Formats: sequence, C-alpha cells, structure tokens
Amino acid sequence: MEYQLDIEPCDENINEVRGGLIKHNTPFLEGIPKSQVAYYAMEEGNKVGGIIADLWGNWLLIKFLWVDDSMRGKQVGSALLELIEEYAKSQGCTSSLIDTLSFQAKPFYEKRGYECQMVLENYPVDSSLSFLTKSLVKK
Repeated sequence: MEYQLDIEPCDENINEVRGGLIKHNTPFLEGIPKSQVAYYAMEEGNKVGGIIADLWGNWLLIKFLWVDDSMRGKQVGSALLELIEEYAKSQGCTSSLIDTLSFQAKPFYEKRGYECQMVLENYPVDSSLSFLTKSLVKK
C-alpha cells in the first residue's frame, strides 16, 4: 500500500472521501430528518443580518449569525436567534448548538441561555473556540 499527500485536494477528491464517509454513516443515521433554515433581517429591501442553521433530528445547529455593523446594538441578533429557536421548536427540536471564536460572540449567547460545554484553546492559533448548547424546552 502507498499513501499520497495532496496539499490542494480538488472538489472531486474531497467529494469521493465525503461520499465514502456518508456511505459508512448512512445505516446509523438513516431516517433522521435534516434540513436547512434561515431568517434574514431586512431594511429597505437589503439584508442587514441573517442566521443560517440546520435542523437535524432534535437539534438546531446554528452555523452562521451575522449582523451588519450599522445594526449592532439594535437587538437584531437577539431577534434572529429567538425567531430561529422558535421555528426549530415548532419542528420538534429540543436542543441548540453553536460554536463561536473568542473574538466573536460567546457572551452574547450566554446571555441568551447558552451554556459552554467545551473550549478548544489556541484555536486556530491564538484564539479559542467555544461550543455552547441550550435546551429549547422548559425544564
């Protein structure tokens, strides 16, 4: 057997490896519903914020939350987060997951009920990456 380093893998090679992993995982994850969802904050027909997430099984997996600099401090991020959480709950989600770099928005999420589960230090170099979760059901 030989091993080959590829420092610039093309999409075809990436998709071949991804396809192999999906084929392996399918029997374990088959039937679990997955979809993408987004909310946008609009002003005068322009996006001034947005949140993109996956709904996967019982989980809301937040991928991106962005608010334009001109809208910061106006509760746009809070509204987007609340809206997507409410939608996720209506679709049967019971938990939410977000990751955020140390220079981004960890305190923002913590103020909204998210709890830090894990931190990767020195990620990718001199920052940290925090993983936060929140229960979407009342305890």
